[in-house]
Amino acid sequence: MYYYIKNTLEKTDTINFKNSPDQFVSVLTSVEWLENKDNFDMGIEMDIDLSSVHSTKAEVNYDSLTGTFSVPDRSNISAPNTTFAFALDEKGIVFIDDSGLVNDLIGNIQRSKKWAKPSLERFIYDFLEQIVTKDQSILETLDKELDDIESEILAGVGEDPSQRVNKIRSDLRDMRVHYEQLLDLTQELEENENNFFKAENVRYFHLFSQRTSRLHDLTNSLREYSIQIRDLYQSQLDVRQNRIMGLLTIVTTVFTPLTLITGWYGMNFKYMPELEYRISYPIVILLCIVIVISCLAFFKKKKWL
Repeated sequence: MYYYIKNTLEKTDTINFKNSPDQFVSVLTSVEWLENKDNFDMGIEMDIDLSSVHSTKAEVNYDSLTGTFSVPDRSNISAPNTTFAFALDEKGIVFIDDSGLVNDLIGNIQRSKKWAKPSLERFIYDFLEQIVTKDQSILETLDKELDDIESEILAGVGEDPSQRVNKIRSDLRDMRVHYEQLLDLTQELEENENNFFKAENVRYFHLFSQRTSRLHDLTNSLREYSIQIRDLYQSQLDVRQNRIMGLLTIVTTVFTPLTLITGWYGMNFKYMPELEYRISYPIVILLCIVIVISCLAFFKKKKWL
């Protein structure tokens, strides 16, 4: 698919790559790129294997700028990333994509964007914005979920949140890496080493870099928050276990003298005079009651109960 960058993206069947005054956007599959790459006159040999793409990056060449994108699925961040490649020069940009994601993003730009001063730089800015457009909302939702989990932990309700917190932390790690790579790519664009971009338009890349940096910082904060919640749950678990151990210790302490008494008088030696007394049994019962009450009173005084 081919587009001219005018006040909006205008779809066209063919592009005059050498003589057109308008900059272009092209979206091709890997097979279409191999068949048509010579038409773009970018002077590059870029054989794309999208299955081997694992990162978002840009590389400056002599007369072009090439790179790849590895974009997490915002609905399931832990799923495999969507990958595509690109190449650009001062005449325009071509995307090599087999997933259909680029067409979706460009479709959103067509429907929602009109430019007073159309340019390749502004298109790239809007394209990058489409990649991260939902991220602020996603991160705020994760923040709210972590806050709810923390409240449940402090209230002592709910199930073990460790699995969900670990999943959130893993997703945040993937997003943090994604933002770092976007920042590196934007820096390459902003440096404008080959002067493909107009100096007054490079500010678009700086604006996107600032937004991505804020998202990166928010992601880092949320990841640290998730670690704190994990530690909070572990500490609350330790507190509950300590209470149980304390209760078991108290029970053991109370019954230790009772066990001594029953063990002592369970020996049944022939010459134990207490065995012949009529009131021995009531006395032992009373003694056991006094011991239990004394122990409980002592623990209460020490605030162990």
